[in-house]
Amino acid sequence: MTKQKIKVYLYTRVSTTMQIDGYSLDAQKSRMKAFADYNDYEIAGEYEDAGKSGKSIEGRLEFNCMMEDIKSGKDGVSYVLVFKLSRFGRNAADVLSTLQVMQDFGVNLICVEDGIDSSKDAGKLMISVLSAVAEIERENIRVQTMEGRIQKAREGKWNGGFAPYGYSLEKGELFINEEEAEAIRVIFDQYVHTDIGSNGLAKYLENHGIHKIQRQNGKNPLFDASLIRRILKNPVYCGKIAYGRRKTEKVHGTRNEYKLVEQDNYLLVDGLHEGIVSEELWNAAQVKLLAQAKKYEKLNRGKDTKVHLLSGIVKCPICGAGMYGNKSIKRKADGTKYKDFFYYGCKHRTMTRGHKCDYRKQVHEELLDDAVAEVIVKLVSNPKFAAMMQEKINMKVDTTAIQQEIENYEKQLRQSYSTKSKLMEEIDSMDPDDRHYYKRKADLDDRLYKMYDKIEDTESWLIEARAKKMAVEAEKLTGDNIYNVLIYFDKLYSVMDELEKRKIMESLISEIQIYEERQSNGQWLKSIKFKLPIIEEDMELSLDNDAHVETIALLQKSNRKSKPDTYVKLSLDMEDYYRIMDAEKVGK
Repeated sequence: MTKQKIKVYLYTRVSTTMQIDGYSLDAQKSRMKAFADYNDYEIAGEYEDAGKSGKSIEGRLEFNCMMEDIKSGKDGVSYVLVFKLSRFGRNAADVLSTLQVMQDFGVNLICVEDGIDSSKDAGKLMISVLSAVAEIERENIRVQTMEGRIQKAREGKWNGGFAPYGYSLEKGELFINEEEAEAIRVIFDQYVHTDIGSNGLAKYLENHGIHKIQRQNGKNPLFDASLIRRILKNPVYCGKIAYGRRKTEKVHGTRNEYKLVEQDNYLLVDGLHEGIVSEELWNAAQVKLLAQAKKYEKLNRGKDTKVHLLSGIVKCPICGAGMYGNKSIKRKADGTKYKDFFYYGCKHRTMTRGHKCDYRKQVHEELLDDAVAEVIVKLVSNPKFAAMMQEKINMKVDTTAIQQEIENYEKQLRQSYSTKSKLMEEIDSMDPDDRHYYKRKADLDDRLYKMYDKIEDTESWLIEARAKKMAVEAEKLTGDNIYNVLIYFDKLYSVMDELEKRKIMESLISEIQIYEERQSNGQWLKSIKFKLPIIEEDMELSLDNDAHVETIALLQKSNRKSKPDTYVKLSLDMEDYYRIMDAEKVGK
């Protein structure tokens, strides 16, 4: 039985008709054919782009034709042979993306002169190196762009983007827009010469009919507090140009999360534009901003500073906004203080949109904190619950079904590309003199358009399936951490300090609901909603005293199209619960 030969494509490219690296187009071909003969490869097709740049795959007709043939599975090739990697492309991003497409269709790259085979471990390392190169290329572009912007800033010119509110942009230069500038003058004047802050200023502008003129980059007709603070901080309004006021920094411990961090030191020069307010007024605003910021500063907490465990997590029963920890200080007739009383309260601020919450109850902080911790301890101490949690931790994620789904989509995609190629060949080979030519062509065109739609849909499904697989694998890691914390909650919680307890509450609990009024049993707590990433439905533990409530939590990942087959059912009658607890206390 004759062994079937491995099929390959040859691809050659030179940027000009001249020799490249000492090798002409013919010399490249000869070298690759010799390599194919030595390895007993069958050359199924040859593609060449003469006088084409390698910076991008765009405009390289033969290259694109080769990629279409790979996608359609026309010749069933296993490799693409190139003379050197530089002949395949010099843009790292294009090389990487093209390699990924090729490998999706079971085709790898061999660079004859460089000795690189993307199907081998060394080739995989090459791909990693290329990724780094791509990042370096992007970084170089970013640095060059930044240098250009810094130079423009040094010259007092606007750096691009939308003009700040109060200005118009004409031929790259800033000019005062009097219609908008009036609001800017009022903001600075009122902020500096009165006692009102940014929130009060937002209400002042609304009450005086001063609305923000809607632009393409902002649809809100109101000046909210955050916008007012940004306006007050922006030196552009006193005729200055700043660069580097905010810097994008990577969030520590993450891979792709970034945040904007305000910088103390940044470039500040006199701009070519006219200021809306004086420099003295702008400086006075900065002094007040700094003073107000210190009033609410939460950094570098002292040892005696109170940490409110459930701030923002417990929700107001009226407006649904997060309630925050506060301290009530009361004095006796002789001037001495009562013991500090800590409570959760709604801020019931008057918002710019006219909403005002009137809920003024002070929820005893220690009472609510203890109730939440008590319920969690009782929940996780249930042997069945603990066993199921441990089972979840030890269970491996089964991605077989998703992987099969991915492979099916890849197969469909190859078949669709093949059908598309055949339809195009059939259209090209049609005889215009055929009396049924136009009808047949219309039919074939219709089939071709439908095939394009099918390819687009399949590619979209394939992307979703791959993303689903990655999400499942990522959720397993996150879920294990949370489940471990739940299992050992009672042991961990008793030895934690307040900051650590706050962190564990943030990681475990999504929200806490309370009653509008304190209940007859002394409790405020109504329900707790937990964060359990592997569970499809968030588990909600209800503490309603008026009814027997059953809570169901899905603890086994299953196909979304079928019903889950494993549940943990938790039934809590809190009246009975608290009655039993009181009896135990009496017994002791």
